[in-house]
Amino acid sequence: MHLFNKVLPYPMQPLKTWHDEHIEQLSFGHRLADAVANGMGSWRFIIFQTILVALWMIMNLVGYCYHWDAYPFILLNLVFSTQAAYAAPIIMMSQNRQNDRDRKQAQADYTTNIEAKLEIEALTEKLNTIEVEKLDKIIALLQELKRNHSL
Repeated sequence: MHLFNKVLPYPMQPLKTWHDEHIEQLSFGHRLADAVANGMGSWRFIIFQTILVALWMIMNLVGYCYHWDAYPFILLNLVFSTQAAYAAPIIMMSQNRQNDRDRKQAQADYTTNIEAKLEIEALTEKLNTIEVEKLDKIIALLQELKRNHSL
């Protein structure tokens, strides 16, 4: 149960954030590109690829098995070139979406800050009004005390 539901007489529904709306708008391709970029940018991928390259080289240098890609490992070079050719645009698509997310977040933060500023200004004005009213009442009471005391 949400904290506000204990205080309010009606159930309060959580509002969708800009991030929730952004995730709902992503297509399958966008999600796939983000997953590939996240995977390729991880230590798990780097370690896995390092192990794979080491095994590839060892298996091609050791004489116990068939050498499908003898030194200087031209096929391995072709695999890396193909991987880079596909990875670069996918990572750039993901970065472009990250830029869009950052821009939307900055806009949402700016809007929130403006609303908070206006609310604070309204509260300050209300507090100033209350303060002036209190001071007017105090002055009126002092003047009344002064009149009653001087009689």
